[in-house]
Amino acid sequence: MDQSLTDELEAAIRAIPDYPKPGIVFRDISTLLQNARAFRRACDALVHPYIGIGLDQVAGIEARGFILGGAIAHQLTSGFVPIRKKGKLPGKKVSIAYSLEYGVDEMEMHSDALNPGDKVLLVDDLIATGGTAEAAVKLLKDIGADVVAACFVIDLPDLGGRRKIEALGVPVRTLIEFEGD
Repeated sequence: MDQSLTDELEAAIRAIPDYPKPGIVFRDISTLLQNARAFRRACDALVHPYIGIGLDQVAGIEARGFILGGAIAHQLTSGFVPIRKKGKLPGKKVSIAYSLEYGVDEMEMHSDALNPGDKVLLVDDLIATGGTAEAAVKLLKDIGADVVAACFVIDLPDLGGRRKIEALGVPVRTLIEFEGD
């Protein structure tokens, strides 16, 4: 990875200590999104490996994955599929339950959003424990998608999420890492 890109992205991401609970450092990309140059460079770096491979769709995880995923889909001339929290989509849906640190949640997508065999890139802002991304990969595969890769701006490697996704046979691309979060 280009060190100037790493430095620029790290400088553009705000760290909020003790959010959402004491001891956690929340990595907020809203400041990166507000910085036109950093936002553009992040999207370009995420897109680069997938140019010309014929992706059918980019799937973005609510909510920051919608912002990044939409920009990436546009650059790749691919469609965009939102993966939403339960109860946010009209029409016929498919869903998956997944574990959170303190409970269970569900995510959904429209059942007709993909065709079996569609080549899909999964996008979100950050991978931590990997629970949400793992559920998204399983949901996409259950509907018949070929999940080509999952990409994230930030990896928190100490939390092990990347390994969960790679264990499902999906390569993971990240742009920067923050240790110990």
